[in-house]
Amino acid sequence: MRAQGPVKSASAFRTISEVSAELDVPQHVLRFWETRFPQIRPLKRGGGRRYYRPEDVELLRRIQSLLYKEGYTIRGVQRLLRESRGAPHPEPAYRPEPVEPDAACPDVVHPDAVEAPDMPQEDGADLDPEPLELPPDVRRELVTVLDELRAIRALLGRDR
Repeated sequence: MRAQGPVKSASAFRTISEVSAELDVPQHVLRFWETRFPQIRPLKRGGGRRYYRPEDVELLRRIQSLLYKEGYTIRGVQRLLRESRGAPHPEPAYRPEPVEPDAACPDVVHPDAVEAPDMPQEDGADLDPEPLELPPDVRRELVTVLDELRAIRALLGRDR
């Protein structure tokens, strides 16, 4: 086990490994979030080493909370960040009702147990998006994953 160094001040810059450990998020996820949220701008030194400012760490903590605790999608968090532009944490427009856990798998919430919120229609916009045109290799991979998930579901006895 690696010995921990001295405790840094709140205003000190942090490396990606320090932020990863502090937030309990893998480093590759932090790098991915940088590609999806332009508000995250760590300093990069020689060799591409990242140094996160305290405000970057706070923003990452907010993104983590919105994604993992509040249940937002990446797109939803992007919209919130665009709309708030640094404002204090907004109150979510929709907060899902708690769902009783399944006795056999208490940590798993069955998708049928969660209802989608009623979403207001904006300016008569069609809520049914047009199907995406996917490249054949991506479509094949998604079909393979879907087949694997159906097989797992059958093994768990949740086959319908």
